Amino acid sequence: MQAKWQGLGKMQFSKWQGLGNTYILLHREEIPFELTPERVRLLCDRNFGIGADGILVVGPKVETDRFRLQIFNPDGSEAEMCGNGVRMVARKLKMEGSLAGDSVVLETAAGEIVPTLGEGYSVTVDMGVARFGGEKLAYFTDDAVDAALHVAGRNFSFTFVDVGNPHAVIRSPWPLELVPLHEIGPMIEEHKYFPRKANVEFVVVTDKHNAKVRVWERGVGETRACGTGAAATAVALVRSGAAESPVTVELPGGRLQVEVDGDWRVHMTGPAEEIYHGDLSLEFLDHMA
Repeated sequence: MQAKWQGLGKMQFSKWQGLGNTYILLHREEIPFELTPERVRLLCDRNFGIGADGILVVGPKVETDRFRLQIFNPDGSEAEMCGNGVRMVARKLKMEGSLAGDSVVLETAAGEIVPTLGEGYSVTVDMGVARFGGEKLAYFTDDAVDAALHVAGRNFSFTFVDVGNPHAVIRSPWPLELVPLHEIGPMIEEHKYFPRKANVEFVVVTDKHNAKVRVWERGVGETRACGTGAAATAVALVRSGAAESPVTVELPGGRLQVEVDGDWRVHMTGPAEEIYHGDLSLEFLDHMA
């Protein structure tokens, strides 16, 4: 008996990275199957699939230089926003001739995000206006800035920042290399304060315009880079007076430049590079049929 997907052809994909944060980029109209959580996990699996920190699904096109964008975490859940990912999408659309100009409006679950291409591999993203409270933060009647957080017998001071997705930014009491991130990252991610879970950043400030960060990303784990995490970190540091805009945020994968305006609008600049593109055999889905 012929397997369900055998002989049904191939699907084009490309794999991208931004500071070591990797994503599979697909066009909505070219996906011949339902992108279920199980298939997302399979595609992102580094042994059985392509391997990535998530999937970016572009399309459909709404109008000139405006596209919808759906973002998946490697555990199959959906993310509202991805700062590294939107830079990749902007460069991909420009490379394939789908943009009339150098900017694109991406309609995400977090609202409209506008990346603008710069020189070389650089892209600047208007991340919108950051918030310090809202429905993604529970048990607080006001903003959570330098607020207390008790986890695993330890007390931390955190600032909650929503830049399309929720972040708990913590001034690290340890040198970054000593942060027990894999132990406490999941606990903070799922803390009762964060009804939609949270990304977690441990930060060390080196001077008024520079900071180093490790990130525990919601639905992913520790990552080499997180664009929204860098943006949230800069906002939290400026809000608390620990840093001044612009802030260079150094992650394990490299540096991102973040500008924080007086009204808390955030612009982030960093690279996006294509690693490779190819054709995915649909037969790999047979054992899931």
